Amino acid sequence: MTRRVLFLCSRNRLRSPTAERVFGSWPGLEVDSAGLAADATVTLTADQLDWAELVLVMETRHRRLLQARYRDRLKGKRVICLDIPDSYDFMQPELIQLLLKRAGPLLG
Repeated sequence: MTRRVLFLCSRNRLRSPTAERVFGSWPGLEVDSAGLAADATVTLTADQLDWAELVLVMETRHRRLLQARYRDRLKGKRVICLDIPDSYDFMQPELIQLLLKRAGPLLG
């Protein structure tokens, strides 16, 4: 069975696209990513939320924004905060290790 996982950060430029790339090849997972800011590379859509079974956000403020904007669409979905600050570059090895440590056990 395939699990659908959505990774969210602010602008979908560094953390969530890295997570999408890292976990995209894991067996049994379908992954997507988006950002919550208006200027995000890929801005979160209601369709993405409807598609996802599990939503992983990078910061607690992302969870608060998500709940404020999409409360009705989150019913029955797990939203988990990975507590990963916006201090990494795209595909930075330290970011990859942190994602594997924090999200890996949830997805494995």
